[in-house]
Amino acid sequence: MAEQNPEEINATFEELDLLQSEFEDVELELIRKTEALHAPLYKKRAELAAKIPHFWALVLEQSPPELDTFFQPSDSSIFAECLKTVNVSRFELDDPKGSPRSFAIEFGFGENSYFEDKVLAKKFWFRRSSDGWQGHVSEPVKINWKKDQDLTGGLTDAAYNLLQAKTKLAKEDSKAKETTLPEYKALASKIEQSEDASNSFFAWFAFASSYRWVSAEESERAFKVEAERKEKIRKGEKVEEEEEPAYDNEQDFQETEVFPQGDEIAALIADEMWPSAIKYYKHAHEADDEDLSEIDEDFDDEDDSDEEIDIRGLVGKGRNSKSKLSDSPPPKRQRQT
Repeated sequence: MAEQNPEEINATFEELDLLQSEFEDVELELIRKTEALHAPLYKKRAELAAKIPHFWALVLEQSPPELDTFFQPSDSSIFAECLKTVNVSRFELDDPKGSPRSFAIEFGFGENSYFEDKVLAKKFWFRRSSDGWQGHVSEPVKINWKKDQDLTGGLTDAAYNLLQAKTKLAKEDSKAKETTLPEYKALASKIEQSEDASNSFFAWFAFASSYRWVSAEESERAFKVEAERKEKIRKGEKVEEEEEPAYDNEQDFQETEVFPQGDEIAALIADEMWPSAIKYYKHAHEADDEDLSEIDEDFDDEDDSDEEIDIRGLVGKGRNSKSKLSDSPPPKRQRQT
């Protein structure tokens, strides 16, 4: 077998790279069209969900293991007692400088004993770095915790404070390093000392990126450079391989990284649970019916007995038995697969 010229191999790789980008362009267009088709259906679903007690709590109750593992009892209690709405929007759908892959996840709450906020919304921007990385980045969200009720052990406050300090520092001295900030040291120390607290789902609101922070300006430049490179390939022009820029703050970023799986969890909610919420709810409802049937069988088995039945042992056996006897939300149950 004749040995292939290295230059020919490189040219083939460039063509494959270009073809892959065309696949990605089609995927972006599919996102736009899918969102347009789904919009009226999501609106109708929201209207119906508003009439069903604990609709979104039951949807989250059936969450996949990757998400369920972050729901602590206190988290589940908040969702069950006061989660009113969930909404996912593609806020850069028609923005020429943005990406249809960017999205926001919004949780609407009623009164609760943990925080003051009625809405907690988190945005995820799809960006590209100068060294070719692509992915979602976010900003820490401020949660107004009530006194002594912070489920994250201060992580969300520390992450938000660092964001504010970094923003101020960038305006005053663009060359200054954030590691000199007291807010940086405070968050790094909080992460090191409070590993267990990060298991709370609400620490997810402090997530920034699984790689490093990529600004809108850097992303815009990187996408422009990539577009120019692909255009040269289309024209058959020679493309010089550029040396990837070195970043000396990646390790620093990792020291203040809260909830490393944040982008994966966000994608799971936005791309899986959000469009399939009705299926998740029906799954929960079917599980309720099965549990209630078990309760009925218990009553039938004891029907001919002279022994007194202790109903307290049956209330709560079925996941929805509690809500059928009162207006209280159902207790948490592991998703059945």
